[in-house]
Amino acid sequence: MTYMCPTAKIGTQFLQYPMALVHPGAFKQGGVTLVACCISAAEQASVPITVHFDHGTSKQELLESLELGFDSVMVDGSHLPFKDNISYTKHISNLAHLRDMLVEAELGRLSGTEDDLTVEDYEAKLTDINQAEEFIVETGIDALAVCIGNVHGKYPASGPNLKLDLLKDLYALSSKKRVFLVLHGASGLSKELVKGCIEHGVRKFNVNTEVRKAYMESLSSPKGDLVHVMASTIEAMKAVVAEKMHLFGSAGKA
Repeated sequence: MTYMCPTAKIGTQFLQYPMALVHPGAFKQGGVTLVACCISAAEQASVPITVHFDHGTSKQELLESLELGFDSVMVDGSHLPFKDNISYTKHISNLAHLRDMLVEAELGRLSGTEDDLTVEDYEAKLTDINQAEEFIVETGIDALAVCIGNVHGKYPASGPNLKLDLLKDLYALSSKKRVFLVLHGASGLSKELVKGCIEHGVRKFNVNTEVRKAYMESLSSPKGDLVHVMASTIEAMKAVVAEKMHLFGSAGKA
């Protein structure tokens, strides 16, 4: 998976370029070898790229990820009661910060499907503005993944229904605490919605569905040898990534 970030200054770090995500499902499949390949590719890239461990719902996997060279981790305790989410996130956040890693966490509950993780609609929950300050202060996180009506995977035929008023309130709070906001489920958002999200503080967009779709569609009519097939999938994904970088305002910032 890949996500893009518009320009944002957090401490001494600038998030203004693509990041490669490793989801727990991919980590389970590829293990340490996959992570090492991602890190090596990022180090050899001609532009800055960081590698992130996404949706860490397992404490054991998160503890493993801290030792593998990731630049950042997402502690996903959204399935837990509020107080348990705080303690779970705080524990990993403290350990990650000792390694100079950025920490993202989710407050609320995002519905939809991403890799092998599915959250049903009835489990979804918007981010509670009344809980957000306590969560940010107690956990010491650097980034807050918000739930404002965004979903993983495809949006319904009626389109996204994002609560920008809630996002605006969360931005006002997060700005005081020097925490940046993250929006998962950015595939399929209109230019107008993206602009509105950036205006209200979103500094990282997670994009997965559209990149995967480009990959799968390029395989529908394969041409030539396997090497050429894989090259075509890469070009298809690169086109989507380039489009999103321009949309999110991160193009030309390397």
